[in-house]
Amino acid sequence: MGTALAPAACSVAGAGGETDGITIFGRLLVDTGRTVSDISTPLSRLLLQFIIIIGATRTLGTIFSRIGQPAVIGEMAAGILLGPSLFGWVCPNVFAFVFSSDSLEGLRLFSQVGVCLFMFVVGMELDLGHLRQKAQATFVVSQASIFLPFLLGVLMAVRLYHDHAGAGVSFITFALFMGIALSITAFPVLARILQERGIARTALGATALACAAVNDVTAWTILAFVVAIAQATNLASTALCLALVVLFVAIMLRVVRPQLSRLLEYYYLDQRKSEPGRAVLAGTLLVMTASALATEVIGIHALFGAFLAGVVMPTRKGFRDYLVLRIGTFSSLFLLPLFFAFSGLRTHVGLLYNMSSWLTCFGIIGVAVLGKLGGTLFSARLTGMTWGDSFSLGALMNTRGLVELVALNIGYELGILSPAIFAMMVLMSLVTTFLAGPLLSLGKLITARAIACTEPSSGPILTRVE
Repeated sequence: MGTALAPAACSVAGAGGETDGITIFGRLLVDTGRTVSDISTPLSRLLLQFIIIIGATRTLGTIFSRIGQPAVIGEMAAGILLGPSLFGWVCPNVFAFVFSSDSLEGLRLFSQVGVCLFMFVVGMELDLGHLRQKAQATFVVSQASIFLPFLLGVLMAVRLYHDHAGAGVSFITFALFMGIALSITAFPVLARILQERGIARTALGATALACAAVNDVTAWTILAFVVAIAQATNLASTALCLALVVLFVAIMLRVVRPQLSRLLEYYYLDQRKSEPGRAVLAGTLLVMTASALATEVIGIHALFGAFLAGVVMPTRKGFRDYLVLRIGTFSSLFLLPLFFAFSGLRTHVGLLYNMSSWLTCFGIIGVAVLGKLGGTLFSARLTGMTWGDSFSLGALMNTRGLVELVALNIGYELGILSPAIFAMMVLMSLVTTFLAGPLLSLGKLITARAIACTEPSSGPILTRVE
């Protein structure tokens, strides 16, 4: 019955401008005997949004997983399809009912909580132990993979600023943000690609994880400073905000981190507990929430505090694994899809209405791939890696995924990005993440051919008899 009614709803929506979404849903619900007001209450509307969003993201995520792509690509695509780019275009009245402007505040807040939990998990998944194993190569490659795309992003901002920067945004702020937006690597997506391909424990996998970890920390640190500059009204307030950020980071690393380790020792060793109880889990969530609140009050963003809280979590006795399993699973299945959808509601591909807009979008994608792949490729080759492994590392570092989406939403909320450039950057994030798999396969092929060329011929050896 549902499959037959959905097209009818869309056709009614497009047939006449006088028919609104509530009338359509009234017809759909007539068989149940419910009144339309039941589905129009704020809670009913929010629950309906949850059902549609989670169902769509899980479906597309599963489809993309089965074709060898990370599920996050399908989830990101589902968010875009649920927005004005498809759903709002095909069924405008139904879209207006489900995602009415007065119902989006609750969805936005839930999505922000989901992002904070996600960044908390990202912070915990950073294994800084990789840095000690390949310190020199990690430092060179990670910094080159940030410097070149950052430089290209700043140069590209010269061309884009006049037409695509947000109203009232200074060139410095726009240029810095574009630079850092092209420099981000999605550490969680990269780690999952390595696991799915079975190369997480290889030399290439270890190097990629280490470089992505350094890249994440560096990029988010720079982004925090960019946000501080964008939020400040004058030089004095900018300096104060940056000073507070530095002070807060020092407190988290020098004070909070050792105290958390001592508390963990008490609960695990002194009381001999097999796993953390509810009190420990509640205390952990309080630390994350307080850290997120602190950075929000300072003037950067709550997710920076959540990320830092994950970094300072104790590593002993599988404590982080326990938290990732409990918190990460819930947030990725229930709350992060809301963020994908909310980002999709902001992404209007229809704003790219002419050839010039699409050429600009393709140009952004090309610059993003060239900067990240090229910077990683040549720097990795200089450290002694083969051309094949260097190319594969560049393909992995070019993965942007959800982390890029988080950064872009910050820029949009701060008014740095116009709706049109936001849509272009979201498409860039989607395309570069999608390219990771094919480019990684190409790198494997390059390595195989290089090995074949260096191996001696196994055919018979002919000698000339005089």
